[in-house]
Amino acid sequence: MSDHHARPRLGRRRKVGGDGEPEVFCADELGDGSIDIGRWSRLATDALLAEGVRGLAELSVLYVGEEAIAELNQLYMGKAGPTDVLAFPIDAGEVEVIAGPGGMSRGPDRAPVDLGDLPLLLGDVVICPPVAAGQAEAHAGTFDDELALLLVHGVLHVLGYDHAEPDEQAVMQRRERELLEAHHWHGPAPAAFRQDQADAPDALGTPDALGTPDGAGR
Repeated sequence: MSDHHARPRLGRRRKVGGDGEPEVFCADELGDGSIDIGRWSRLATDALLAEGVRGLAELSVLYVGEEAIAELNQLYMGKAGPTDVLAFPIDAGEVEVIAGPGGMSRGPDRAPVDLGDLPLLLGDVVICPPVAAGQAEAHAGTFDDELALLLVHGVLHVLGYDHAEPDEQAVMQRRERELLEAHHWHGPAPAAFRQDQADAPDALGTPDALGTPDGAGR
């Protein structure tokens, strides 16, 4: 699993974009048809809405293999080997507009830029299903529930949640369970569901688990 870089806390993110609705762009880079893109896109969207994200906001979710996530883990976290999930928040709290070569003169037919029309870019979540499959039995219980937990965990990180301190961990884990019960199981969590792995001290949900890399959306 991944460690945290020494970096400032993001805190709660700005959650209101321009005119429109939140959009989640999912991509299955495994290409084997094992990932139900529509289903996981809906879960991520439900989590964003439940967290108060409104207006035109964009989140990307990528499902990748072990080699791809190992490269990201090494590049951004300084850790060798694959991990289960990485979150890449876009840290900017405000949109910065940079004029291009023709931007200095608006001209008679060029309307001024309306910041309210711009999307709120939340960031990326990258999930490795092969790693999820290997740890599911000792963690969330099933492969399906593991994918759901990793997705919600990543979304919460993008929105500013963290678990470096015990109180942060308790808040984040409680919110994960609430979101999964409301939007994944549509009822109480299964008895086998766990957010910590008893045999893995740095598993997901512990202070040394998933980090928020110093990277933004691609």
